[in-house]
Amino acid sequence: MKLLAAEEAGASIILPTVAEMVIGGFAFLVVLFFVGKILVPRIQKTLAERTDLIEGGIKRAEAAQAEAQALQQQYRDQLAEARQEAARLREEAREQAAQIKVELREEAQAEARRLIEAAHAQIEADRQQAFAQLRAEIGRLSIDLAGRIVGESLEDETRQRRTVDRFLDELESSSAQAVR
Repeated sequence: MKLLAAEEAGASIILPTVAEMVIGGFAFLVVLFFVGKILVPRIQKTLAERTDLIEGGIKRAEAAQAEAQALQQQYRDQLAEARQEAARLREEAREQAAQIKVELREEAQAEARRLIEAAHAQIEADRQQAFAQLRAEIGRLSIDLAGRIVGESLEDETRQRRTVDRFLDELESSSAQAVR
């Protein structure tokens, strides 16, 4: 019922009064000024900072990713270089091992030749010594035998040597002719 009474008084419930419109317009302008001059710049500033922060973060991330890729490529290059170096070192080690093996073989062969030559020299010296001992023993036996056959003692040393040497020379010459 009050609505009907307000309508009858000439006021509309939908349309505000002029005083309300002036106060509402003034309040709207104050709020608009406050929002336009104070809040919008702050919001724009905050949005700009966030945009810069996001774009800077993206740029930093792209730079970090590029740097990471460069480092990764550098590590790959270093790894490939290290592998090549390792292969070269292995090849050098094989070559050195082969060279050392050849040198050791040559040294062993030289040592074996030296030992064989020393053994031959020792054998020759032993043969000469045995031959000298045998000659002396043959000479002694020959003198004993000759002394028994002749019946006299052949104790004169000079005579013994001449007899033994002559006997052995005849023996050697006859064995040399038999070999021919």
